Amino acid sequence: MRITGISTHVVGTPWRNLTYVQVHTDEGISGVGETRMLGRTDALIGYLREAEANHILGSDPFATEDLVRRMKYGDYGRAGEIVMSGIAVIEMACWDIKGKALGVPVWQLLGGKVTDKVKAYANGWYTTERTPEAYHKAAQEVVARGYKALKIDPFGTGHFELDNDATLYSVSLIEAVRDAIGPDAELMLEMHGRFSPATAVRLARELAPFKPAWLEEPVPPENLKALEKVAAKVDIPVATGERIHDRIEFRELFESQAADIIQPDVGHIGGIWETRKLAATAETHYVLVAPHNVGGPVLTAASLQVGFTTPNFKILEHFNDFADAEIKKVVKGAPQVVDGYFHLSDAPGLGVELDTDAAAEFPQQQARFDLWADGWEQRKPKGTQ
Repeated sequence: MRITGISTHVVGTPWRNLTYVQVHTDEGISGVGETRMLGRTDALIGYLREAEANHILGSDPFATEDLVRRMKYGDYGRAGEIVMSGIAVIEMACWDIKGKALGVPVWQLLGGKVTDKVKAYANGWYTTERTPEAYHKAAQEVVARGYKALKIDPFGTGHFELDNDATLYSVSLIEAVRDAIGPDAELMLEMHGRFSPATAVRLARELAPFKPAWLEEPVPPENLKALEKVAAKVDIPVATGERIHDRIEFRELFESQAADIIQPDVGHIGGIWETRKLAATAETHYVLVAPHNVGGPVLTAASLQVGFTTPNFKILEHFNDFADAEIKKVVKGAPQVVDGYFHLSDAPGLGVELDTDAAAEFPQQQARFDLWADGWEQRKPKGTQ
């Protein structure tokens, strides 16, 4: 079996473009991969056009390790977000092809299941007025749908510091959410790399009474010493890693023991097998894995293949029941959350199929997601509100 070509399809919304890539073979079997880029979709498609000619055409989709190696190192230069995302979509599609050709789900090819279900947490649910009353109602709707975990960034446009009034207001939002979801649901606290270590520590202590399940990206991701400073001073588990695009770059993070949970994005870190390798390394450091997942149904399905086979897998993020829920129709067999969990599927490959006609109903947009702009949490960029 050989790869005869690839085709790309961009599904657009005002705040995110989802790039779907189909890999075609000479035996008539096609696979699909997906990633989500912020402001770099055209760059990704341009890279894939070059990679198709240089590395992908004529390759054996079963020789995934070799194809990934050639795409990562065969062009002399350091692979960053664009290259690793391009590798990811091709790699996912190759696993999909393998599973379809063999008649088994990808999780079976990764060593078999260690669980029948993966817990989900909701994100994108607070696209509403930024008030305690509105957040209370929205959070109630999340748990009413069966979710047992959800995540929120309550800090507005906070950057490095957060003054007293803004702090009190953020605390009031979290208090309202915790009251809405009860004491048992997990409440993930997102900081989006906003703060200085001192501010992050202060805010973590202010919010500790509401029992956050983790403190995510409390400081910008470039400085691991700053993250160590936070981790040493808070009792809340620390999560990070969505903006690290090469599993090798996690080495220093593991050595520092500054993170309790890592959050690689399967669509940015080179795909399913790269993520599974990283998860195995994390296991040797007693670190849990909770992938970043801001993509659509294909990326969700790919992340679940890792989840069903990984002993130290904690939970998977899910946007598509709340933000842009209508895009679920572009994929047949999209994973669904039932009673707060994704459940094991025996469908071959990734278990999903791209509907290109449905995808064409959502053309690429000039998507923007600016965390420093007022109203960012509504995910309606300026000019679309």
